[in-house]
Amino acid sequence: MRILLLIAAFVSFSNIVLAGEAVVKNTQLEKATFAGGCFWCMQPFFDHTQGVKKTTVGYTGGNMPNPTYEEVSSGVTGHAEAIQVEFDPQEVSYEKILNIYWHNIDPTQVNGQFVDEGSQYRTAVFYHNEEQKRIAEKSKQAVSASGRFHEPIATQIVAASAFYPAEDYHQKYYQKSSLQYHHYHDNSGRNEYLEKTWGHDEH
Repeated sequence: MRILLLIAAFVSFSNIVLAGEAVVKNTQLEKATFAGGCFWCMQPFFDHTQGVKKTTVGYTGGNMPNPTYEEVSSGVTGHAEAIQVEFDPQEVSYEKILNIYWHNIDPTQVNGQFVDEGSQYRTAVFYHNEEQKRIAEKSKQAVSASGRFHEPIATQIVAASAFYPAEDYHQKYYQKSSLQYHHYHDNSGRNEYLEKTWGHDEH
């Protein structure tokens, strides 16, 4: 009888473990897509956020299919440099992802970010569903009401459209071409602005 009870207990425990593993494996990642100026500068802080499983820089918001970096940089495609973040909602919320985004851009700059000017460097939140839209609009209102900004918030909140990954050499540029990245980033004015606006919060 004792042996039978032990076997039954083991089988029951095994089923619980397997069920738990199934839940973990079946976790659906969500996507968040943002434009925040130079996409080289957007990737590091999302890469280091717990719960973020993958980031991809690319182009979105325009009409030209499969654009190249040169075409987007020219400003004629309608696309913005952007980043797509894939995250586990059980580990990090969309609200948290948004908060990190706001803390790493100048949301008042129109059609540009820091030294980069043009609509291809605009800021935008590209929502993937109505819940993201609701959260993003509420978040934007909170940023506007924070008292940190003396100009209107220019960041757009628009529906996500086709996202085209950038050329491979742009992915993880801060790792692949560290010297060039830091030369650009450190002279862009981004760090100085973020320190002045947010101090040591988040970014």
